[in-house]
Amino acid sequence: MQTIISIKPLLAVLASTIATVLILLSWKRPNVREFWSVIAGVIKFAIVISMAPLVFSGNTIEYTMVTFYQGIDIKFRVDSLGLTFATISSFLWIFTTFYSIGYMRSTKEHAQTRYFACFAISLSSAIGIAFSANLITLFVFYEFLSLATVPLVGHKETSEAIAGARKYFLYLFSASKTLLLTGIFIVYAVTGSTDFTPHGLLKGTPESTLLFIAFFCFLFGFAKGAVMPIHSWLPAAMVAPTPVSALLHAVAVVKAGVFSILRVIFHTYGIDMMSRLNLGVTTAYIVSFTIIMASVYALTRDNLKARLAYSTVSQLSYIILGAALLTPDSMLGGIIHIANHAFSKITLFFCAGSIYVASHRTEISELSGIGKKMPWTMAAFFIGSLNMIGVPPFAGFVSKWYLAIGSIEAKELPILLVLLVSSVLNGAYFLPVVYKAFFEEYKPALSKVEGEDHHHHGEHHEEIKEVPFLVVPLVLTAIGTIVLGLYPNYFLALAKEVIR
Repeated sequence: MQTIISIKPLLAVLASTIATVLILLSWKRPNVREFWSVIAGVIKFAIVISMAPLVFSGNTIEYTMVTFYQGIDIKFRVDSLGLTFATISSFLWIFTTFYSIGYMRSTKEHAQTRYFACFAISLSSAIGIAFSANLITLFVFYEFLSLATVPLVGHKETSEAIAGARKYFLYLFSASKTLLLTGIFIVYAVTGSTDFTPHGLLKGTPESTLLFIAFFCFLFGFAKGAVMPIHSWLPAAMVAPTPVSALLHAVAVVKAGVFSILRVIFHTYGIDMMSRLNLGVTTAYIVSFTIIMASVYALTRDNLKARLAYSTVSQLSYIILGAALLTPDSMLGGIIHIANHAFSKITLFFCAGSIYVASHRTEISELSGIGKKMPWTMAAFFIGSLNMIGVPPFAGFVSKWYLAIGSIEAKELPILLVLLVSSVLNGAYFLPVVYKAFFEEYKPALSKVEGEDHHHHGEHHEEIKEVPFLVVPLVLTAIGTIVLGLYPNYFLALAKEVIR
């Protein structure tokens, strides 16, 4: 076990920051601009992966950028938990970049340069969050991520989009400026440091009501984790273009929230303090409520993206639940669910975008028979759904298996019941979509042209064709969910490092 000083974590963050400048400079030449996005994604992923061997052999990589004051510095530290989040976000960014190019060009979106630039800043912030060595650094990058994603949520600039972006910004900002800062102040006041340490910064500290309260400041202050009642910004943010929903609401933003909460549980409080304050069980029941309620909400939504958004709210709480149960298996399940949920949810959002680009349909009730027109998209959607429900051999099964075993180890049978009921609910809101697409009669949408178009007597056949630029990434991420289910070793090994 040793600490290696290396500039790599800073380079991983800077890869897309430098790309942002290049993207803005090449705004007149779309092909060059997209080339920078792709290259930055590949370089970033390569830097992140190059740190894996060191982390697997039990080392940590550190780099201090600037020290303001004793115990307050901007510092990077790469460990197994950070590497888990960084691997997923940088890897899936490459797919999303290709998908974005196809999507933005097919829908002829405006302000594409701003879009790609903000995307690159978001990715820098996400990697900064993953590699933060302390709460101060985490807070700085967390705020950058909030700011960089507001223009993406409000991208369409319609009144609805601006309202969605405003709600998103207010929720995230007010929570982090009040609750989150309070939590950080309390931890700093008690320990004189905000560093993440392997067994928890507060390990030897006497328990107190103040620390009990501070924990909930973190749980709700990291509003990106979307624990109810601080979740309604997420469905509101669905006004964003689909690639934004896919990367940010499957991978970067929401995972930054749950990742930060996991950081606090494992490396600020530590398992010892969590159990002394009875915080684990308390948190487990709070997030169990979110898991069930969000699934029930998802059932009632006809808009496909809204249903996926509530599904995300529910799935994020699985990750926190695993950490909060504090048993080795449940913690493994929670950590690998970061990866498993990312792959399947990005696939499902990609499918929603593909359906929208090809047919301009957004509601589930309009999807009858669309599976015959869009076989690749709907097959990928089916795979993503099975993964979410947790059917073996898909990746979702692996995380639910560990979570279930963990809830039995923790002797929390009500939690086991929550897991089983929520899996049934997952099936109830995903499978009807697949059934509709493949087994119902196709209904052509009434065309806008039929008024002027007398020759066709009100029959205007729409062409629904899949766009290869969109289909290739979604098929690859769907295959990814199967591969993760059959070979979960990479993320399992990282998860075992975290809880060692």
